[in-house]
Amino acid sequence: MKVLVAPDKFKGSLSAIAAAEAIQRGFLAGYPEAEIRLAPIADGGEGFAETLCVALGGQWIQLKALDPIGREVDARYCWVEAQKLAVIEMSNASGLWRLSPTELAPLQANTFGTGQLMRHAVQRGARTLLVGLGSSATTDGGIGMAEALGYQFLDAADQPLAAIPANLPALARIRAEHALALPQVIAACDVQNPLLGERGSAHVFSPQKGADQATVHQLELGLLNLAQVVARDLAHDFRDAPGAGAAGGIGFGLLSFCRAEIRSGFTVVADALGLEQSIIESDLVLTGEGRIDGQTLEGKGPAGVAALALRHGIPAVAFGGSITGHPAIQTLFKATVPIVDETVTLPEAMQRGAEFLERAAQRVARLLQIGKDL
Repeated sequence: MKVLVAPDKFKGSLSAIAAAEAIQRGFLAGYPEAEIRLAPIADGGEGFAETLCVALGGQWIQLKALDPIGREVDARYCWVEAQKLAVIEMSNASGLWRLSPTELAPLQANTFGTGQLMRHAVQRGARTLLVGLGSSATTDGGIGMAEALGYQFLDAADQPLAAIPANLPALARIRAEHALALPQVIAACDVQNPLLGERGSAHVFSPQKGADQATVHQLELGLLNLAQVVARDLAHDFRDAPGAGAAGGIGFGLLSFCRAEIRSGFTVVADALGLEQSIIESDLVLTGEGRIDGQTLEGKGPAGVAALALRHGIPAVAFGGSITGHPAIQTLFKATVPIVDETVTLPEAMQRGAEFLERAAQRVARLLQIGKDL
């Protein structure tokens, strides 16, 4: 049996690479004669740059950048010399992982550090910037990034505003005269949310970043004002574009300030890995992520893997730390397997993620072995 192991990360517990290795160990323990190929995947979030750097033979470029609340940190992006391609994971500088729970600052956290990585890559000679979106600590509509790239944000008195979410309601004018000339920019995105409204960035994602109800309302008003000023001063309006609300609205910022093209993060990675051909050559596909629910269906990696497998009649099994009973999930995957098989707290389950995932893969392998022997 030829088995392709192509999981995404189990957020907060396992990287995609670690998850793939755990599944491999468990499956071989239950089905030793299986031929296993690992193809850890990513969408636009954490692990995106690492996955592509390995697949494309890139190198890591190290530099200093600002984290979401303005502290200088060690940051990096992937450089592929043959293509003059920079693969930038916005969460590297601007991610939620950079802040402890007591440091969450939804009205101050910004994407300036991501802009610094982009500027550095442009100055290095990049012909393409591939920016992975997701896992951000920010809800700034991308203005921090834009400030690092040379845009200026002014109030009604023509005074400069610091590019933080708290200042968005006071934004009156945007100056682009000193903006850096950019090459092709591609935003790799795993969600379809617009910038505004009930499915928008503030309402859906900012509570995860420390925003209470009053702050959500303030952020929404600020992003609305940003969209209106951008439409007037930059003569385009992407507030309703799918993915504009991704990663605190940086999807909107990349579209507005960088003329970016938004692509599916999973598709970008799948093309680089030659994933579809690997699926065609397999008898079984194993995938998974930390939580399999309705959001999995909106551009997440495991859904993309399963859709490719379904197209070619290859069964796909998904492992998850938690799994909801969404009807479309049951249709897309041949089977879904919760990995936790004993009563534990959530912190313990995440700490022991590799152990639980390995055991779950072994259970699946043994069931397949029984079916083979019948």
